[in-house]
Amino acid sequence: MLQIIKILFILLALNLKAQQNNSCWSNFRGDSKLTGVASVVIPEKFSLLWSYKTGSDIKSSPVICDNTIFVGSTDGNIYALSTAGKLLWKYHTVAGVEAPPLYSNGIVVAGAMDGMVYAINGKTGKLIWKYKTDGQVSGSANLVTIKNKKYVLIPSYDYALHCLNITDGKLVWKCETDNYLNGAPATDNKRAVIGGCDAKIHIINVENGKETGFVEVETYVASSSVLNGDKAYMGDYYGNFLCVNLVKKKIVWKYSNPQTSPFIASPAFSKDKIVIGSHDKKVYCFDALSGKILWTTLTQGKIESSPVISNNKVIICSKDGWIRVLSLLNGKELYKYELGIPITSSPAVTDKLIIVGAADGKIYGLGKK
Repeated sequence: MLQIIKILFILLALNLKAQQNNSCWSNFRGDSKLTGVASVVIPEKFSLLWSYKTGSDIKSSPVICDNTIFVGSTDGNIYALSTAGKLLWKYHTVAGVEAPPLYSNGIVVAGAMDGMVYAINGKTGKLIWKYKTDGQVSGSANLVTIKNKKYVLIPSYDYALHCLNITDGKLVWKCETDNYLNGAPATDNKRAVIGGCDAKIHIINVENGKETGFVEVETYVASSSVLNGDKAYMGDYYGNFLCVNLVKKKIVWKYSNPQTSPFIASPAFSKDKIVIGSHDKKVYCFDALSGKILWTTLTQGKIESSPVISNNKVIICSKDGWIRVLSLLNGKELYKYELGIPITSSPAVTDKLIIVGAADGKIYGLGKK
């Protein structure tokens, strides 16, 4: 009997952990490898549940964890909202916040356009620490675990990737590149991978901050990378989409957009498929192994918002003001919701809510009524 009770407790704990994970989208792309994958069932249809107005447009992508939504605004504040869209607190950062926040163990970390990085208590909204870089911070912070300790990786326009202790904000190392770092670093806790405006994909040892190599591309990279094993995938500003071998430090395959339309958004990876939107208004799905285009879907607006994949569906937003749900298998449009406002912010997706920010300065909460 005791053994049966013990097994039941273990199963209950695992179920609770799974529920917590499904209710948490703790960084820009959902995890440290920046896969853009949510383990939830997207409803057949969803409706607007609530909206909250900030003082200016939202370029920052929201995150959600511990029943709290965190997002930055170009009005110079970081906001914390309840899952019902009620303001819990806001922290004034002086400069605008375009970078998506990172949430870990009760701490919210976000960079601002004046180069300041803020760590805030997620419950109280009180400052824990702040750190100054020498350039604007547009890319999301990411969490890295080194020898069982957690650190944050911060990209900056000062040409450097900064590694900070998450508890006190002390600098652990700084890796210099040759130009601005605009996207978020992806990490597998062994290396960090980030593209720069120096037209290079940088591969950095996360323990010591030393660059172990780089791959040259044609132009600057605003898109963040997604990692899968020893491969990284990213787009560049000339409309090339690339698969890079991180060990051989070589390009495995490359797609070149004939219109040279930039890839500003970051890709999502699931089941050997890579999905990304482009300035040519199309959503692309590539075969991760060969680079073959499996399907494309045309929207009516440029796409800078990054897609989220869940349960064989793709959620993607565009500047035409629509939120679309596509089939991962063939790109068929399954459902779309008209917000009516241009969207560059990327969605946060959990088991109950889809959260997006828009150019009208509002945070929108959508779900099943």
